[in-house]
Amino acid sequence: MAAGGFIIWLLVVALSLYASRRNSRPVGERAAGRLIVLGGVVLPVTVLTALLSYTLWLMPSLRPFAGGEGVDLRVEIVGHQFWWEVLYHRQDGSTVISANEVRLPAGERVEFELTSSDMIHSFWIPALGGKMDLVPGRINRMSFRPTKTGTYRGQCAEFCGTSHARMAFPVVVMQPADLDAWLDERSGSSAGFGTNVEGRRVFDREQCGQCHRIDGAAGGLFKGPDLSHVGSRLTIGAGYLNNTTDQLARFIVNPGSVKPGAHMPASPHLSALELDQLARWLKGLR
Repeated sequence: MAAGGFIIWLLVVALSLYASRRNSRPVGERAAGRLIVLGGVVLPVTVLTALLSYTLWLMPSLRPFAGGEGVDLRVEIVGHQFWWEVLYHRQDGSTVISANEVRLPAGERVEFELTSSDMIHSFWIPALGGKMDLVPGRINRMSFRPTKTGTYRGQCAEFCGTSHARMAFPVVVMQPADLDAWLDERSGSSAGFGTNVEGRRVFDREQCGQCHRIDGAAGGLFKGPDLSHVGSRLTIGAGYLNNTTDQLARFIVNPGSVKPGAHMPASPHLSALELDQLARWLKGLR
């Protein structure tokens, strides 16, 4: 499609130069009619038909496979203002919960189930596949097969509020065996759950577990991202900040300064020591 667009651009530029440099003289009715038919009918119909045919040929590889046949992994994505809930549904029936980061197997077919909890978002990984909307009350499906390992950027492509531009996510394509090991590690509690007890006390005292799920801890409504293994993610704040202790503390103390419109309340009352203890405990959840 890029090549087709470039050829059309060259043609338009050539016609513009020709029209601007030719001697001004009347154009016959027959010549004008021929130009209209060729340039206004034949050329657009030919080019658009070719592009449409090529797109239709590509579409089956982006559509979900009936009954899940040929699908190696099913990933459920739920859009929120302004973060991503990610659930991996494995072939053994188990589910691994994560947030704001997507891991995929190289060379294997993945099916995405897309929905939203609040308003329309759009799921887009430009380097791997097309975009599709996440609509409240509806499940949309798409699938693709990544072929090359690496880290790619995903982005919300539908304006969804104040921090729409800050609603991104890293996509890590791994070898299938590495992904299976990664999912196995995240099927239970974090190894760092029982360490740095002072930070966990701050987490419990501030009732953070009412919104954020951590495997092994009591919780409530779980309206925020899952934090069970947050310390091992590449970013925090849905792709906006590097995942370091300092950036975790920055986000905790004033989320609105990082993500305007975020529903998470600020915590300016925490002392520097408490903030550091909490951030270090969260960073240890790997």
